[in-house]
Amino acid sequence: MIGHELQALGNAKLEALVEVMLLAASADGDFSEVERTHFLKSVQSLTDGHIAPERLDALVSEFSAALETEGREARLNSVKARLPDAGARRVALSLAIQVTLSDGIIRTSERELILETAEALEIDREEAANLVSKLSR
Repeated sequence: MIGHELQALGNAKLEALVEVMLLAASADGDFSEVERTHFLKSVQSLTDGHIAPERLDALVSEFSAALETEGREARLNSVKARLPDAGARRVALSLAIQVTLSDGIIRTSERELILETAEALEIDREEAANLVSKLSR
C-alpha cells in the first residue's frame, strides 16, 4: 500500500519521508553505525528502492547534521512544509511508526516522538494511536 502511495510523491516529498524516518530512528538520542546501516536497509525496503543508495546515504548525513544544529522541532516543521497534504503526512507518520517498530517494541521515547510527530504534522493523537495499533499487529 505505501509503495503505491510513494510512486505518486515527488523527490522533495520522498526526502521528507526519509527525514521523518531518521527522526524516528534517532528518537533515543543514539544513532550508531550499526543502527545507521540497519536504517539504510530499512528505508530502501520501505521506499521500495525509490532512492539510490548513494543519495540515501547523503540524505542521512545531511538530515543528521540538520537535526544536530537545528533540533527536532525545527526539523519536524521543515518536514511539515515539504508535506503539505494530509495523505503524505499520514504516510510519513506510518513510516516513522514502522521504523520505531523495527526492533519489535516501541519505547517511551519513541512513543513520545510518534505523538510529537503527529502533532507537528497536524494528525490527531487518536488517529496516531490507531496507526500504532494497526501497524504493531
